Amino acid sequence: MKGSIVGGYLAPHPPHLVYGENPPQNEPRSQGGWEPLRWAYEKARASLEALKPDVLLVHSPHWMTQVGHHFLGVPHLSGKSVDPIFPNLFRYSFELDVDVELAEACCEEAREAGLVAKMMRNPNFRVDYGTITTLHMMRPQWDIPIVGLSANNSPYYLNTKEGLQEMDLLGKATRRAIERTGRRAVLLASNTLSHWHFHEEPELPEDMTREHPERFDGYKWDVRVIDMLRRGEVDEYFKLQPQFIEEAFAEVKSGAFTWMFAAMGYPNIPGELHGYGTVIGTGNAVMEWNLVEAGLADAPAKAAA
Repeated sequence: MKGSIVGGYLAPHPPHLVYGENPPQNEPRSQGGWEPLRWAYEKARASLEALKPDVLLVHSPHWMTQVGHHFLGVPHLSGKSVDPIFPNLFRYSFELDVDVELAEACCEEAREAGLVAKMMRNPNFRVDYGTITTLHMMRPQWDIPIVGLSANNSPYYLNTKEGLQEMDLLGKATRRAIERTGRRAVLLASNTLSHWHFHEEPELPEDMTREHPERFDGYKWDVRVIDMLRRGEVDEYFKLQPQFIEEAFAEVKSGAFTWMFAAMGYPNIPGELHGYGTVIGTGNAVMEWNLVEAGLADAPAKAAA
């Protein structure tokens, strides 16, 4: 059976959101905080449940690989993931299953597209906090296999245009791999929007009286971009994306958003905004593109009575 992508989510990864939830896997304890974004993720979780995916694919900017695009290639990984900037907030004991067959197919398709690609086979690999945060916030049950993709960071050491062209190729290769392996897949772009941020943390990190956009121009860009995406103006957004990256220091430069939309075929369909908020001043939106509702993918099969 031919596989398909049934949905994609803009699913940002501030570790503060996990900290605010106080899950048993995370050592630090909080008094809450960042509720609008955490509630937005609750809505995303409900829609993800309805899509019934076989696998979640996540591209994180915090698994950085300078040479090539890497894919998790170990069936089961566990350990402790620590945020190097916020170890006071995020010390998370993770345990996850990897869809190695799909990961290998993605790697093969990427190579055939002319990209440098490699499988990560270290059984003791510590999964980065961006991947862990996005996956926890989307599916805290950890009961769906995943494929993790690294950030090659080519948009940073090449120019933005060349780097994002690589991400376009990677997205299309990902789609081919999903189709030939018969998977029902959801894509997670682990990106913030504007990325201007504070450089000093308040004494109590979850004190929401201290949380607001770091720069007004970054906030204005976020609102402009979100509004375009809510209207389904995807082509117009991608024409504007280089300027957005340059003027808002937008983290979409790392490529996950381009990868996701290339894999989905750049559908000009409205995205559903589940919520927007700031974390240490950065702009974060939880958004969904449901390809089943748009008529671009099949609904999940009904279970037998």
